[in-house]
Amino acid sequence: MLLAVDAGNTDTVFGLYSANEWKYIWRTRSLAQEPASYYESTLRLHLLEAGVDTDHIQTVVLSSVVPPLTPTLQTMLKGLLGQEPVLVGPDVFPDLNISIDHPYEIGADLIANAVAAFSRYRRNCIIVDFGTALTFTTVSGEGEILGVAIVPGLKTAVKALFANTAQLPEVPLVLPASAIGKNTTHAIQAGILLGYEGLVKSMIQRIRKELDGDCIAVATGGLSSIIDTLRDEFVDIDRRLTLDGLRIIGEYVQAARR
Repeated sequence: MLLAVDAGNTDTVFGLYSANEWKYIWRTRSLAQEPASYYESTLRLHLLEAGVDTDHIQTVVLSSVVPPLTPTLQTMLKGLLGQEPVLVGPDVFPDLNISIDHPYEIGADLIANAVAAFSRYRRNCIIVDFGTALTFTTVSGEGEILGVAIVPGLKTAVKALFANTAQLPEVPLVLPASAIGKNTTHAIQAGILLGYEGLVKSMIQRIRKELDGDCIAVATGGLSSIIDTLRDEFVDIDRRLTLDGLRIIGEYVQAARR
């Protein structure tokens, strides 16, 4: 069995992979102030309910974009499972080159996304990750991360509007039928969701133009299915893409150690 841990800004995801499939996927809030014991009890309970013996987990791989949380999860995983987790960074998967100015600035989750997309498609690809941040990671068919674009995610944009205005409420992320809002909720949904629809389409078009049109796009992230009108932009919408990238990295490192 392989355990993949993806610590994001909002949630930490635990994925248990066995027999060529993700058997279990669990989520908990990313709380950097909590001690290792908090995460250990959470994960231990999940494993107990699933009937999984920790001795059966041979590989552990960790991706984290929350620096204060990284050592906490490393300590927890080593204590609970008796092994040091593979920590995802720019040099962990040599088959993928990172052609940006400062490779150690790129998020570990974006590296995992790129590894999964490159391993799956072997062609120019844009990975659009709908998370706390909305990211566009461009990978070449030769196995090179060409660069990244980042904007606030959908929920982040809604929360920022709610937090910084006196009369605008926090609204559900539901795609409206019209761009002309008839009430405050409708107006915010139109501005955010339909605005982001245009943003995503425009970014994909611009990146494709820079690559002479030879580029597919794939979507991932917890909010990747909210804007239905974007479905035709992607060859696939896969919420488990990041976990698949972590799995590939974990299997690669495990094989290299033998």
